[in-house]
Parts: sequence; structure tokens; C-alpha cells
Amino acid sequence: MGKNNGHIRFVVGLGSCGIAAGAKDLYEELASKMKSHPAATLSHTSCNGMCFKEPILEVFYPDGNHLMLGNIHKKDVDKVLEPLLTQKSLDEKFVIENSLQPDKKESYRLKQHKIVLENCGVIDPDDIAPYIEKGGYTALKKVLTSMTFEQVIEEMKASGLRGRGGAGFPTGMKWQFARNNQSEKKYMICNADEGDPGAFMDRAVLESDPHRVIEGLIIGGYAIGAHYGYIYVRAEYPLAIKRLKIAITQATGKNLLGDNILKSNFSFHLKIKEGAGAFVCGEETALIASIEGERGNPRLRPPFPAVSGLWKHPTNINNVETLASVPWIINNGSAAYAAYGTPKSKGTKVFSLAGKIAKGGLVEVDMGIPLRDIIYTIGGGTSSGKPFKAVQLGGPSGGCIPEHLLDTPVDYESIAATGAIMGSGGMVVMDADTCIVDIAKFFLTFTQKESCGKCTFCRVGTTRLLEILERIAAGKGVMEDLDKLADLSAKVKDLSLCGLGKTAPNPIITTIKYFRDEYEEHIKDKKCRAGVCKELIDFSVVEKDCTGCHACFKNCPVKAISGTAKAVHHIDQKICIKCGMCYEVCKFHAIFKG
Repeated sequence: MGKNNGHIRFVVGLGSCGIAAGAKDLYEELASKMKSHPAATLSHTSCNGMCFKEPILEVFYPDGNHLMLGNIHKKDVDKVLEPLLTQKSLDEKFVIENSLQPDKKESYRLKQHKIVLENCGVIDPDDIAPYIEKGGYTALKKVLTSMTFEQVIEEMKASGLRGRGGAGFPTGMKWQFARNNQSEKKYMICNADEGDPGAFMDRAVLESDPHRVIEGLIIGGYAIGAHYGYIYVRAEYPLAIKRLKIAITQATGKNLLGDNILKSNFSFHLKIKEGAGAFVCGEETALIASIEGERGNPRLRPPFPAVSGLWKHPTNINNVETLASVPWIINNGSAAYAAYGTPKSKGTKVFSLAGKIAKGGLVEVDMGIPLRDIIYTIGGGTSSGKPFKAVQLGGPSGGCIPEHLLDTPVDYESIAATGAIMGSGGMVVMDADTCIVDIAKFFLTFTQKESCGKCTFCRVGTTRLLEILERIAAGKGVMEDLDKLADLSAKVKDLSLCGLGKTAPNPIITTIKYFRDEYEEHIKDKKCRAGVCKELIDFSVVEKDCTGCHACFKNCPVKAISGTAKAVHHIDQKICIKCGMCYEVCKFHAIFKG
């Protein structure tokens, strides 16, 4: 992040997570207050992964000391600015890390090994200079000046890097296929169409270190013989798009993009394509159709994109994380990368921690780490303190992994054995207050709506599956429904055209496998143990605890509650719509939900 030059440097994290938490207001307030302090400078970075601590402020002193502060807002500036400028005592509640207290280290940063994320939250993403200072574009220079395309591909093969978008296909082999197909024109595409609920890895990397992804794209283009590339990114990621545009302009200005890069004979031109938020466009052939200006429908394979892709030319598609790994591998060697992880799943993997997790954010860990270490050691367990129930891994295409499998190593084969998939890396944590039937319904609702409708088993099959789940959640299910879910899920998986349909039943299959008792409770006992499914909940007044405060009476939207002030109240079950408002407003825990 540059040098101090005798100044005290203040750095605010301005990623989407930080801005949402108030970091922009913090930055502007600091900018205003620091005008009278010429010995101090203010700049910005992006997300360092600790989203749960945002807004984050770092302070670097000329003597080498360093402070990282978290959960600090605009209103706190007046009380912290002077102590920070004078290095005097500071309210410890803000301090995440202090170089003068080496033992004071946020546990979230333990057990992580950052390769893809090494620059995230460290450099200014709007300036190419710090990226270059950190060794940026040295891999590209090395490739163009001293490596053949065969050597680049062999280095990828030797590294063991597998596609981080979900399928886990070996990257070097994928590049080889595209290289082997001759054509006057080839394309290199970065798939940044991140659509899984709870996933934000790609967004954070693009916002924090856009040049790294661009460098990986160019190297990939050189390897397969492509001179044209696209970054397909969701329009819902405006900050990522803005920073990508800045980065492309800067790289072009320094002859790192465009014609005859670094005075070589290799040229590479890059464009951004903004997607319209269709989840199905994360599938390679649907993405290609979208770039071509067509509806984002998947296409039959073969031919595969490596043979006939964008405008029928050989095309290679990698996701953000895969491409961001490439410069590190080139600079440090395939053996150094392969030293991390497991024999079949090498390197590191980025995950987003979301849901009911105490420390939500972005992490990068060695492949093979147990799930338990991610959830508890890094993530701090559940945010509620209630028992852990499951983690959804792989998004709507993945599955729910229960507590007794938390010692499962995070690698492609071990995760697949549970019935889930690695996916792009979203982890949604659930606690005891989560209804497993409701979760299966939530993810299937998502995939059913996102289906392009092209093939019958995805279009109709997911609709029928959702109808059965809704029936069970409403207390109208029968035991035969579980057999119907299993049978239909198998048919949808086997006969759907693309990965969306083939994986859509995974949440159903895994939840029935590991939580069949909850399904049976909904069917046999007409009970939702988590108290989520409205049709299976009754709200009643615990008479001994009711003080007659009248809060439930005042807040009931349908006037289902009767009673006078300071007298026990009652709920009319015939009128009650089970909205839960009475439960929420009662300060005396006098409303029973069950």
C-alpha cells in the first residue's frame, strides 16, 4: 500500500461490504477532519475479508508500527483521531490488531493462507502502481519473454490447479484442449457471473485486485493462442465493474493490454460484458449465448466450447478465482503451489462465510482443511450461540452437510462424498432455528425460478418437486411424498440438459438423507421444530408470565389478541395469521411459539 514517506497513513476499506457498513461515510469524515493534519494522509483499499468487522480502518506509522481498527464509524472519528495521530491510548474495543501487541491477533486470520487474496485489503484497487510494486505483471513479463505456450500449459498441469467455479476440472488440461483446436480466432473468457445465494468471492476479488484477474486472463490467452477476451460480470456488481474498467484502461496505457504487449509479438484485447443477473448464465454455453446477444440458454455438448464456443470459435472459460491463481503459480512455480492442499486437490480455496455465522466474511484456506476449522476456528461458530445444524456448500447446486460430518476435509472428492459439491465456494451456515424443509424449499425455489425452461425435466421437474416441498411445509404431506421426492430428484438429475437442472435436487437429496426425521415430523406430527413453517406453528400466551403490558395487543395486525391492560391476554387461533409479531414484541417471554 505504498510507503509512508514520513507521514502517518490512514487507510479505509472501501469494498462493497465496507461501504454497506458505513465505510464511505467514515472516509469522508476522516478526509474532512484531516485537512488540518498535514503530517497524515488518507487513502483507501478494499475488502480484507473480515466483513464482520467493517468498517475497517488501518493506520501505518513512520516508525513501522501498525494498527487495525474495526467496527469504527463516522461518529467515532472525533474520539479516535487525536489518539491515533499522537499514538496515545485508544479505546481497545476498536482494536483488531496492534503491532505493539503481537499476541493480539484476530482468530479469523489464523489457519488462512492467502494466494488469491494476498493483495485484497492491502493495495489500492484503483491504482495500478501498488499492484506493480507488489510484483504485479511480472508473471506476464516472464511468460512473454521466456516461456513457450507449451511451458505455460505444463506449469498449470504440474500445479494441479483445478477450476474453482465448481466443476473442478484441471485448468492445464482445459487450456490444452483449447490450444489444440486451430482457428483464425480464439477467445478467453472470465466467468464472473457469481449468482449463488451467500457467495461473494468473485465480487470481492474483482473489487480488491482487478489487475490480478486481468493478468491471469492475458496469460491464459497466450497459452491457448487467443487474442481476444471477455470478462462476463453481473451488472449487480457496479463497484467491481467500475474498478475493472479503470484497471483495463491503466493496463492498456502501460502496454500490458492491447497490441504487441511489452513489445512482444503477442496482442490481447479485453472487453467487459455485463450480465443481466440470470443464474443460468453461469453455465458456460449459456454465458457464451449471452455474450453473443442471444437468450442465455444452455447448448447441447458436444461440441464443447474448446472446440466451438464464442461465435463458433475455440473458447476457454475460467472463473475469477482460477485466473487469479495463475500469476502466483507462474511467479512461484508449480511445485510451490502443489505443496499446498491434498494430492488430488492442490492449492488453496476461497470461501465466503454467510448465514448464521459469528464471523462472516471471506477466507482462503489450504485444500484439505476440515470443515470444522472453517466454521469454528475461523468463523467463530454460530452467531446466535445456538447449536450448529448444517452448512450449505455449493449454493443451490450443493447440499447441506450436518454437524457429524464437520470433520470432512475440504477437497473435491471428500465434499462430493457427502452429497454436496465444492461449488464456487459459498458456505451458508445454519443453526437450530433453521427449518431444514424450509431451506430445501428456499434453494429449490431459487433454481426453479432461474431455470431457462429449455428442457422438460428441469422446467417441469423442479416445479413438481417444489409443489411437494410446499405441501410438506404446510402440514399436508404424506409419507409417500418422500419416495416421490427421491424418485423425481433422480430423474431431474439424470435427464436435465445442463448443470443447473442436474444439480437442482441436491439440497433435497442431502436434507432427506441427513435430516429425514425433520421431514417426518412435518408429515406425521404436523410439527416444525424450528418454528419456521407458519402453517405448523401456534402462538399462545403463557398466563403466568403475561403482565398485561398490551404490547402484543397493539401490534397484532389482525386484532387476534384480546385483553385489557394489566390483565392476562389471549390469542384467537381462528383469526391469528401466525405472523409472529406478538412473539417479537413481548419483552416478558410470555408468548409461546410451538
